Amino acid sequence: MVTGVEKQNFRIVISGYYGFYNSGDEAVLRSILLALEEQSKLAGVRIIPIVLSGDPAWTSQMYGVESVHRMQPSEVWKALKGSDGLISGGGSLLQDATSAKTIPYYTGVIKLAQWLGKPTFIYSQGIGPVNRRWMDPLIRNVMRKSVYVSVRDAQSAELLGRIGVPRNRIEVVPDPVMGLPLPASAAAVSEAAAASADKLPVLGVSLRHWRKDEEDLARAIDALAELASRRAVRLRFLPFHTPDDTETSKLVMERLNGRLGSHGSITELAAPGDDPQQMLLEVSRCDALFGMRLHALIYAANREVPMLGLSYDPKIDQFLHRLGLKAVGTTEQLDAAVFADSAELLLDDAEGWKRDHRDAIDRLKQQSQQPAQQIVQLLRQNISR
Repeated sequence: MVTGVEKQNFRIVISGYYGFYNSGDEAVLRSILLALEEQSKLAGVRIIPIVLSGDPAWTSQMYGVESVHRMQPSEVWKALKGSDGLISGGGSLLQDATSAKTIPYYTGVIKLAQWLGKPTFIYSQGIGPVNRRWMDPLIRNVMRKSVYVSVRDAQSAELLGRIGVPRNRIEVVPDPVMGLPLPASAAAVSEAAAASADKLPVLGVSLRHWRKDEEDLARAIDALAELASRRAVRLRFLPFHTPDDTETSKLVMERLNGRLGSHGSITELAAPGDDPQQMLLEVSRCDALFGMRLHALIYAANREVPMLGLSYDPKIDQFLHRLGLKAVGTTEQLDAAVFADSAELLLDDAEGWKRDHRDAIDRLKQQSQQPAQQIVQLLRQNISR
């Protein structure tokens, strides 16, 4: 711990896609909170988070932090005005693929903090896609005026550079969830889980609705059925965004009925609740994972679970590339035989996969603390001026 420095308290507002029961985004928040706590203790200061949330009461109960409603301007204004700074991130906040309102909202929150004279910090964000060129100035302006800018992949840094953000001001770091620990109760594995009688290998499955015609899900079903026709496997569906992923998982499980072969394969639906660390624990119990959700793949990497990624967005390919991997297929193309071959390799030689990718995973885990460390140092420097 730093000595000779009077301990300081810093009230920091955190903006992101929080309070919507999406396990990936909630994992980002949990990871940021834990990293800030760890780094502030090392620096001899205290961070008091105030989270902007879609469900402030739920967020406060889940994480034990102050929270205000992200869509109530007066509450956001009051929180920022009484703060020592704003953290924006992580996740895919600055993109216009899901809505034209997303970038104006998040840059608006950053701009408001800057108008109030508060330092702003960009925490491991995934930038893009940005298809509407009129949004470039919104992003460029707030990034240039931020005290610290970090993104979660080189492609995000390149995008910011193209729109005019100085490249030497951008730090490329891992997604915060690479540093998320298992829950404290993880050592106490339930007797039911530990005493599974069938001992089937577990393939975690994380799917989401993407194509309106559901052809991507149809191909995924064919691929899973092909694997089940070759060997016995437990297909454990992991809903990362409830209730949407739960409904998708149930749909896929229903359509797999009668297609699981004669080897004794089964399907089941996990129900870890809303705590992201409980979902991380669920992923850690898988022998391999087939994931469409980005954070399903990040959870798997975090726990060294061999993975097969199904790409629906460049962010999937970008993350897999950092591990030296390629997607097994996309929402436009997935060969059932190739998938089954790849899945069998992972199930038969998980240790080989871990040996091949452990160094890359360890490197990402170590680097995941960098944004919190930098932010705490910058806050202390600012207060001492």
